[in-house]
Amino acid sequence: MFLEVECLVHVMIPAKNLDRNGLVPRSSIVSCLLKDLLIWKATEEYGYFLTVTKLKSIGNQEFEESSRDIICPVAFFCRTFLPVNGEIMLGVVHTVHRHGVFLKCGPMKYIFLSARKMPNYYYVDGKNPLFLSNDLSRIEYDVVIRFMVFGVRWTKKKWEIEREFMILASLEGDCLGPISLPGSNGMDL
Repeated sequence: MFLEVECLVHVMIPAKNLDRNGLVPRSSIVSCLLKDLLIWKATEEYGYFLTVTKLKSIGNQEFEESSRDIICPVAFFCRTFLPVNGEIMLGVVHTVHRHGVFLKCGPMKYIFLSARKMPNYYYVDGKNPLFLSNDLSRIEYDVVIRFMVFGVRWTKKKWEIEREFMILASLEGDCLGPISLPGSNGMDL
């Protein structure tokens, strides 16, 4: 689900970015804000940060003695993507295992579609493993799949995964499964 949210964050700007008048240029504040959003990537409440749509206000700049940085409160509007149960999405298969497949969709890299949630598909082992259905449709590497989200978990830090949503997918329902899109080879969803 796409959301338009208002956020207030405190941006730390290195003191070296001060101009001749001792103020931090607006471009430096925006640059530091965008770098911070890139590092934060996502929050449990709002989902993945996609884009800043409007800068609302920049508060008073304060000098922090300990870090020798300037701290500046920034209010802005941004577009986010929050995965929710029951949502229908498109993903690209990037890994095939005996127990299911992993999909990618936009910023989400940890979407698991279990073999148990693929009705009428069975695993075919080989050099290029795949799942084949009774009607001969295939789920294999680089195939685009329409799926339904049936489980969402926020992971702040687990193993090497940091600040990500882990999604469980299902093909149980109408119009779900592999789809063909014109020019979908190498499509980055």
